[in-house]
Amino acid sequence: MIKFGANTVLFAGFDLETALKHIHLAGYDGVELSAIQGMCEHLELDNWQAQADQIKELVEKYELELTAMEVASTAEERLIPAFEAGAGLGIPVINVGSGGKSDVEEDFQASVAQLAKMADRAHEHGVTLCVKAHVGAAIYNTPTTLRAMEEIDSPGFGIDMDPSHIHRAGENTVEALTAVISRVKHVHIRDCAVPEGGPGDPELQACGRGDIDLFGYVSALHESGLDVAPSLEVIGADEYELGAVATIAAESRGYLNACLKACGAG
Repeated sequence: MIKFGANTVLFAGFDLETALKHIHLAGYDGVELSAIQGMCEHLELDNWQAQADQIKELVEKYELELTAMEVASTAEERLIPAFEAGAGLGIPVINVGSGGKSDVEEDFQASVAQLAKMADRAHEHGVTLCVKAHVGAAIYNTPTTLRAMEEIDSPGFGIDMDPSHIHRAGENTVEALTAVISRVKHVHIRDCAVPEGGPGDPELQACGRGDIDLFGYVSALHESGLDVAPSLEVIGADEYELGAVATIAAESRGYLNACLKACGAG
């Protein structure tokens, strides 16, 4: 069953309650807490125990499920508290990028080794570490994702698929999803109106405004039978007014819901 969530990074300019309130009002089922150092730390990993009660109260108040956490970094000093917070708060998935640089074999091998090590630690805490292909990183497209899947056999490892990065790698996003579906444990989702570089202005990341076949993507997810919660991840809106980011969240939710209904679900 597909449930849609939203990453609080969209509301980087606002406090956690404001983010959760408007994610709820937009109709999302779940929330991914942003713990991205230097970008948006709605969840402060060094202080998560002090936030725990408030987070639990807020997600209950706004009827949201904690579906994931985004840390981005693979550094052990960030991931160990993230795993502890995930276990303590009931967050099943911790999302990261691979780090490293594209097409540098030494970086790829170092990234895989670190991911394998941290995936084992994630499993010890009862959570899953997911990596996504990211423009410019060691894992950046489907071939490098498949290589990582072959080399990391930890039960604590999974793939976080993000069609915007695959789109900017010049691939067919639906075919790419199908190729790695066996290890997909999480999905980031947003649209993209640019062929390369960054994802574009936040409003152009709203689902339905770009060039990605999101209907095909949602259909492939539905047909797979995966129990996943795709999470809207729109970045760069930290200086936007609340009305603007709330509109992006609501517009995206409506589009994704229409896609889900059009493929016979929802």
